[in-house]
Amino acid sequence: MKILAINGSPRGSRSQTLRLVQAVLEGARSAGADGELVDVAKLQIEYCTGCLTCCERGECVRDDDFAALYQQMLESDGIVFGSPNYIDSVTAQIKTMLDRMADAIHCQVFTGKYGCAVATAGGSGADEVVAYLNGVLRTLGATTVGGVGVVLGGDPEAIVPAEGRAYELGKRLAQAIANKETYPEQERFHAAMQERMQALVTANKDRWQHEYDYWQAAGRIP
Repeated sequence: MKILAINGSPRGSRSQTLRLVQAVLEGARSAGADGELVDVAKLQIEYCTGCLTCCERGECVRDDDFAALYQQMLESDGIVFGSPNYIDSVTAQIKTMLDRMADAIHCQVFTGKYGCAVATAGGSGADEVVAYLNGVLRTLGATTVGGVGVVLGGDPEAIVPAEGRAYELGKRLAQAIANKETYPEQERFHAAMQERMQALVTANKDRWQHEYDYWQAAGRIP
């Protein structure tokens, strides 16, 4: 059982978001998972150009660190996203990574995986960032098990109980993977996304050969 945690804060060891991400990993490890942490701010990930080569050939024209990180995601059973709130959204580092995953959404490559999210904020918006990141995970096909958001501007010590909640979130993530837990509302969402992406890929099959072949190999398109 492999958990990959991706921290989107650019603050390195000073990152409060990092503390939450590490707590999630510690909780997951206590429940029997293997965990790995990636600091996305230390990677070289270029902007998506919208060329759609990934849809056509299943590869990117960019020669950077994204391909290796993406492979780590594919090999993981659980994904943890973490980001501070930067002007009502995730950091540029996380967003740049996510923008490179159009093909992953079209192919629903996180189907069968589980995930969760954590976020910090100085004044407000931590829960909104958690909701955004969990929404991305579901859009990629993963089932989410919850999140932890904490606002620190008025009380820097609030990070301590938040770490405890993040630890429990990690345990919950590992248990969900082990038990293959399902949630009816998310199952309906996944079914709708599968239908939507199947129709999209089929409509573009003459251009997006890689994605069409992927869906056929998965037995989702006759």
